[in-house]
Amino acid sequence: MGRVTVRRPVRMLTETGQRRRPDSLAAEEPLEIRVGGKALAVTMRTPGHDVELAHGFLLSEGVLGSPDDVYGARYCDGVDDQGRNTYNVLDVTLAEGVAPPETGVERNFYTTSSCGVCGKAALDAVKLKTRFPPGQSRFAVTPEVLSKLPDALREKQKVFASTGGLHAAGLFRADGTLLAVREDVGRHNAVDKVLGWALLEGRVPLGDTGLLVSGRASFELVQKAAMAGIPLLAAVSAPSSLAVELAEENGMTLVGFLRGASMNLYTGEQRVLEKAAAAS
Repeated sequence: MGRVTVRRPVRMLTETGQRRRPDSLAAEEPLEIRVGGKALAVTMRTPGHDVELAHGFLLSEGVLGSPDDVYGARYCDGVDDQGRNTYNVLDVTLAEGVAPPETGVERNFYTTSSCGVCGKAALDAVKLKTRFPPGQSRFAVTPEVLSKLPDALREKQKVFASTGGLHAAGLFRADGTLLAVREDVGRHNAVDKVLGWALLEGRVPLGDTGLLVSGRASFELVQKAAMAGIPLLAAVSAPSSLAVELAEENGMTLVGFLRGASMNLYTGEQRVLEKAAAAS
């Protein structure tokens, strides 16, 4: 397994002078996800929890819905110049009867913000693909619970504390209890890792659970939450316009700029109540 952090020498300049010192950097390495031996996707991730990442990715692609959909997952042989296994290729074997994902150029029904996509087509695709409609959930939280979540998430970010270079995602109950937290250089990977954890634990669909992310709320993150049946997504930064549209289309609650007692409710404000009790 690759290292989560890498030490590098840096020259540090300050108002009082300069000095050289070692610095911890968040590791970033490629992971190729294969299904049945066929390449499906390559993502740049922080090594660790790769099996969860692959399960979460396949859940968000609509391929998986339960842990029984996977027969097994293993690293493929691959070595670097020193003959060490790189652990950068993971092959997932689906259970009998589970339809494999498409592997052509039309495979993804969403793209990242760096690629063009038709907004209406993207929204319709997610609605058609979601097997766990999040809009049916009665999940609700109080503003007080939400206000404490960013600090609780930060306390769980062990690698961020040493590098300052990782995003985080966490699944939480209505009372604010964090069920799982994962870190990664890519916010979408951090989300895939917590979704994969939930899938492997048999917790999907996640209709009684909220998702917190340390950065902004993009269309892709709302899409991933919707595919897992998550009714509420909270982000410490801003959402995109398409993220708001997608959340609204799927009956989800989208919270942005969650910073202490301050927050913006963009959609589904009925789930953020002064006195709330969670219900699935």
